Amino acid sequence: MRDRIKASFARQSMMRTFGATLDSIEPGLVTISAPILPGSRQQQGFAHAAVTFGLGGSAAGYAALTTLPEDQEVVTAEIKINLIAPATGDRLIAKGRVVKPGRRLIVVTSEVFVINGDTETLVALLQGTMVPVQA
Repeated sequence: MRDRIKASFARQSMMRTFGATLDSIEPGLVTISAPILPGSRQQQGFAHAAVTFGLGGSAAGYAALTTLPEDQEVVTAEIKINLIAPATGDRLIAKGRVVKPGRRLIVVTSEVFVINGDTETLVALLQGTMVPVQA
């Protein structure tokens, strides 16, 4: 499972663009983080919501993938984001987890935090549905 997710993550060019790393993989739980780069900020200096959404969605999707057999992948059917606080800091950490696994639908959630020095602040909540598909 871990090798399959690491290989898939390595093929995501957008995650490379963000400078993202795959930090942990456990059944039903995946953590991805990325630095807040100068090129990924919005006009007020915060991390752009696109980075927050990308990390959170990928963490949730990979969490779903941990529940599936080798011959299946996942695609996102829908996902929403609530932006809670400005992502002002050095690094974003997305913790995706499976809420309810299923054969046809997998309900997932992700929390995204910003690290600013020694402080970790929740900046976004995502909730979505992943659909298993043949690899």
